[in-house]
Amino acid sequence: MTDPVDERKRTTLRRFAALGASAPFVGIASGDDPDEEESRSEVPNAIRGYLSTTPGAHFSKLRDDLQLGTGETQHHLRALIEAEAIDSRRDGEYRRFFPAGRFSNFEQVTLGYLRRETPRGMLIELLESPAETGSELADRLSVSRATVSNYAGELEEIGLLDRSDRYVVERPETVLTLLVRYADSFGPDAVAFASSADELIRVDRS
Repeated sequence: MTDPVDERKRTTLRRFAALGASAPFVGIASGDDPDEEESRSEVPNAIRGYLSTTPGAHFSKLRDDLQLGTGETQHHLRALIEAEAIDSRRDGEYRRFFPAGRFSNFEQVTLGYLRRETPRGMLIELLESPAETGSELADRLSVSRATVSNYAGELEEIGLLDRSDRYVVERPETVLTLLVRYADSFGPDAVAFASSADELIRVDRS
């Protein structure tokens, strides 16, 4: 009798593997059990497919969303990085992963901040309307002024925020494009924003 947990895992892997199968990956060790071997061979493509829809995901999110074990995830991520099939970068306490060669360093950093709820909320609010002060922005988001101040300093340092006059998003076209293209992977706030903002930018779908 098929274990329902294993079947759910296989279904998840197959769904994402279909997205990641365009460039075959070779080098996964085979096993004696054909079903086990097939499942293991799907994992690298599933990771690549997952990252094509969720770029900038950190280790725990990728592992949990794909229903993988910790060791299994570490093994396949290491192999994919060595094969130059995916990129990774340290982001504070996280390590984030991306499809290889698809994003500039600035875009990777931006995606990292968009995957954090408060910085994403700040950027969405400021794209809709610049704020006169950090306190105003904090009130809009219902967070503390200190929280906004800390993230504002980080966003300014990496070139995502200008506070010289008022709080304004720098390079808004890049932020808009990433928010709209990957809205489903960010959260309801991004989905709601994208539904009214996607006509403002031209997304390269080539």
